[in-house]
Amino acid sequence: MLTNHQKNIATFIHLSTFSRFIIPFGNFIGPIILWVSNKDKSEFIDEHGKQAINFQISILLYAIILGTLTIPFFIFKIFNGIDFIDFNGFNDFHINMGKPSPLLYIGGGLGAIAVIGFILELIFIVMASLKARDGKLYQYPLTINFLK
Repeated sequence: MLTNHQKNIATFIHLSTFSRFIIPFGNFIGPIILWVSNKDKSEFIDEHGKQAINFQISILLYAIILGTLTIPFFIFKIFNGIDFIDFNGFNDFHINMGKPSPLLYIGGGLGAIAVIGFILELIFIVMASLKARDGKLYQYPLTINFLK
């Protein structure tokens, strides 16, 4: 039988991921502290803690992959307009952007995917905390299970 205390701790594990907006890496620190200090008290808390931490690690991994793919497209487009062979310091310095290239569209599309992913992450965290409040387990979508 789940107590209100166990439900509240599981809910706060998920909600503590929002601490990243105040504390750097708070999305990892908050859930880990709550999970480690309470995982032996309840299997329900243990499962929710693992899910929250696995989801945050997965999101970090996806963000690194998207950033690794997106940043070069913007850099190639910007440096494409600079003539390095005939570069005379900062006299007559200009960047010729010209018409948008397909690289810019690909990079912009990946950036839009990142924004949509961020919004979905916020929605999934709220859904997980509501499920925990109701005493149900929640499986985050697209989560890699690092902690089992």
